[in-house]
Amino acid sequence: MDNGTAERIVVGMSGGVDSSVAAALLVEQGDDVVGITMRVWRWQDATDATKRFGSCCGTEATEDARAVARALGIPHYLLNMEEEFDRTVITPFTAEYAAGRTPVPCVSCNSSLKFGSLLGRARAWEATAVATGHYARVGRDPATGRHLLLRPKDRRKDQTDFLWPLTQGQLAAARFPVGELTKDEVRARARGLGLVTADKPESQEICFVPDDDYRGFLRRRSPEMFRPGPIVDRDGRVLGTHDGIAAYTVGQRRGLGLATGRPLYVIELDPDRNEVSVGEAVDLEHDRLVARAVNFIACEPPQAPLRVEAKIRHNHQPAPATIHVLEGGAVEVVFDAPQRAVSPGQSVVFYSGDVVVGGGVIARTDAR
Repeated sequence: MDNGTAERIVVGMSGGVDSSVAAALLVEQGDDVVGITMRVWRWQDATDATKRFGSCCGTEATEDARAVARALGIPHYLLNMEEEFDRTVITPFTAEYAAGRTPVPCVSCNSSLKFGSLLGRARAWEATAVATGHYARVGRDPATGRHLLLRPKDRRKDQTDFLWPLTQGQLAAARFPVGELTKDEVRARARGLGLVTADKPESQEICFVPDDDYRGFLRRRSPEMFRPGPIVDRDGRVLGTHDGIAAYTVGQRRGLGLATGRPLYVIELDPDRNEVSVGEAVDLEHDRLVARAVNFIACEPPQAPLRVEAKIRHNHQPAPATIHVLEGGAVEVVFDAPQRAVSPGQSVVFYSGDVVVGGGVIARTDAR
């Protein structure tokens, strides 16, 4: 995790137990630690003053982070990054839904903000690294000298699929102290230190979406995205009417409002035609996809087909596959067996054991 000498490290403190223990571990090993809480998003329609900010930067979360910093004896600062977050995370998030894709905003937040602009500011403060409470690890390939992104000790909490865009320079300055611990061990450490976050429940929602209602958020942000249009089957027959393609995701079954007598699922979203296509469960299965915005971490883009295990969403079990680099830098991923509900806009991440080979954004699927 480090070179054995003390360094100044900026810790992104969200007010949760993981970032709290990350800061504590760095203090224990003698580093000069500075706590930062990023205020990234204001819930404009929230009436309760305690809920005016997202779960990762709300009033309660900020107070918890400040209390932890006080207990650890480190300075703590609140950094206003609302404008930048809107530009680099919210605007692309909205645009992706308008284009019929399902984005992962945590990916761009990590690469653009936490290990992007925050790292830049940290260096201006003479810090050498940024630490977070992500469950991941950083290593070094002794043969090539490349920095590696590695899966954590606690595979159940693996968050490497949110970190795959990190560059070699960013990984060199990234610290993930809790990556060597399980979640239970993290909570035990926090209890032992008497931290107020020790038993704080985990937040599962998107931090800037009130009550995890992303459709309501998008409707307020861009009401023009919710134009009614046809729901069609694979043969183009109109079965019903949708409320706007931004309200649907590939694999969705509930909320279609169709009385067909058989279960149907969203299999494709077409923003040009403003159509939602539905089909049966078998129509959700694909054995190949094409990814864009690909970042290889463990190696240069391979010239020959490369065997990996590929993960297509956060809770997906990585599946055996072969990747082929295409002209222009895109990658085709061919799975040994068809995978269900491959969704454009989501991440596909390539693994070789504990090593994250790289990743990309799913651009399209190809039928079996």
